[in-house]
Amino acid sequence: MSKVIVIFSGGQDSTTCLGWAKNRYNDITAVSFFYGQNHDVELQQARKIAGALEVPLRVIDISFFGSMVHSALVGEGDVNAPHDDRPDLPASFVPNRNALFILLAHSLAQTLKAEILVTGVCQTDYSGYPDCRQDFIDAIRRALNLGSASNINIETPLMNLTKAQTFQLAKEEGVLDLVLKESHTCYSGNDKMNNWGRGCGECPACRLRAKGFAEYKSQSGDLSCQ
Repeated sequence: MSKVIVIFSGGQDSTTCLGWAKNRYNDITAVSFFYGQNHDVELQQARKIAGALEVPLRVIDISFFGSMVHSALVGEGDVNAPHDDRPDLPASFVPNRNALFILLAHSLAQTLKAEILVTGVCQTDYSGYPDCRQDFIDAIRRALNLGSASNINIETPLMNLTKAQTFQLAKEEGVLDLVLKESHTCYSGNDKMNNWGRGCGECPACRLRAKGFAEYKSQSGDLSCQ
């Protein structure tokens, strides 16, 4: 029986991954991070979702990190604009965020004797984030295992899925209702309810989610979600 840590933000992707893991493993711990994000309402939703799925949740305060990086998610700025330091990337990119999350989760995995990390990164609908790609995950897994003489795997159930396919997976794993009613991915932290979930409907994360949900309904014929 494998011990598993799910890197869990409380958003659509990580909620789907938590449901995916719950249906495959018995010993699961979810871990969330407060890194100074403006939309820290996601952590409130993470607690609700983890509670609903009866998965223990650790929330780790790394708020110092927000003062070290430039991103519209941890300071002022237009999430629809290019990044201040990297005009080829979106303003919502947080440098090395996924690397730090995986590093800390990998450290916790060694303490808990967990063999698997699960993360919801996706290179199909990755919004321009270079740290959501398969080659990054492969590289950081090798580096961390080499540096700790360990053999912890990193599973990425969403890596090659579109947002529509992620909604379909949530349905198959029995967590679509939680995704729609409780998960939070809106960059502005807006809690408005829409048929595709919570959010402002205007930021890149909301637009991607709304588009994916419309495609999911069209492709699946799921009439239960109106």
